[in-house]
Amino acid sequence: MFRTDKAHPWHGVPIGDAAPDEVTVFIEIVPRDTVKYEVDKESGYLKIDRPQQYSNVVPANYGFIPQTYCDGNIAELARSKTELYIRGGDGDPLDILVLSEHHIPRGDIILKARPIGGFCLIDDSEADDKIIAVLKGDKVFEQYEEISQLPKGILERFEHYFLTYKNLPDEPNKCEIAYAYGREASYEVIRTSMADYSDLTGRVF
Repeated sequence: MFRTDKAHPWHGVPIGDAAPDEVTVFIEIVPRDTVKYEVDKESGYLKIDRPQQYSNVVPANYGFIPQTYCDGNIAELARSKTELYIRGGDGDPLDILVLSEHHIPRGDIILKARPIGGFCLIDDSEADDKIIAVLKGDKVFEQYEEISQLPKGILERFEHYFLTYKNLPDEPNKCEIAYAYGREASYEVIRTSMADYSDLTGRVF
């Protein structure tokens, strides 16, 4: 009926029966955070990854989709759609940004979201897809079914963040966006990351 120990947010939280149309999301950081948090893969607790670089602030609620993984299948999917060199997947759960009109005060929470598209980000030659989604039931953002329907300024903010969020002075930029994609393609990315997770853990969805 209930757990007496904390579920690991990557492995112990179900992705959801309606995936990929609707997915469970574990939020790690919110736009007001000045420190980048991420889940410690071994313990499942949030840890400090690094302070946010300079004035670069995450543009929406940021986290990952449980029971996903970005490895060989994700890399092969990206290779099929770009000529950029891709060494492999980034070895992490699938990242996701969730838009909402509501102020979510902190990370370390789970929510339901509807994917509407994404970016194929190549980070130091690794496929590191970023799914874009809207919070389920959000009265402002629920109208958007496709990433192309979002205001231009929101998309530019997302692109700028991912192209600069790891920049350091006097070092070359390691991130580039190979292409953007819509809702149906985001479903393919999610299913592919679920396949990578199955390969990693032996779980069958």
